[in-house]
Amino acid sequence: MLMIHHLGVSQSERIVWLCEELGINYELKRYERRADNRLAPDDYKTLHPMGIAPVITDGDLVLGESGAICDYICARYGGGRLAPGPEDPDFADHLFWFHWSNGTFMTTLMMQLVLARGSEGNTASGFVADRSRRGWAMVEARLGQAPFFGGANLTTADIMMVYCLTTSRAFRGTSIEAYPNLRAYLARIGARPAYRRAMAKAEPGMTPMLT
Repeated sequence: MLMIHHLGVSQSERIVWLCEELGINYELKRYERRADNRLAPDDYKTLHPMGIAPVITDGDLVLGESGAICDYICARYGGGRLAPGPEDPDFADHLFWFHWSNGTFMTTLMMQLVLARGSEGNTASGFVADRSRRGWAMVEARLGQAPFFGGANLTTADIMMVYCLTTSRAFRGTSIEAYPNLRAYLARIGARPAYRRAMAKAEPGMTPMLT
């Protein structure tokens, strides 16, 4: 049985949402963050050598990394749904946003968070702040061009991107007031039954950060 090991307030919410969108059977094991430093507890860290979320187990398989898990679940259990093939006109856009999410955008946001807790005003901070501004501008522009990041339909590009635009902001307090296309998009995501089910299971008691 496919099991999602979900660390509270983390990227592993993506995998819960993916399984709900696909309507597949899975088990969910939720882990609370440590009270002293808000990091993963020791029993979560032992699941995978990196000790970070997300992690799934499927029989003897232990798999980490959001993108790899999305591809694995879609291919093995989803019949390829939510991942357009090379014949689809949205194929290239889907690939870009799927990989850009953690490859560039989330990495930039994490660097910005770390630098904000250190020295201010150095060259690195300015460089990362500029990358962040350009990233948010790309998000807003894309959502003015298409209803979803991958194009006409929801894909795993959206599964990857939404965490960066919602729950991730709990760590940095970023306002999205200046991004009307993004706010309209998140309203559409928040209306999806699968997203509501996923967040109720993954983060009970927490209101999704859709505004």
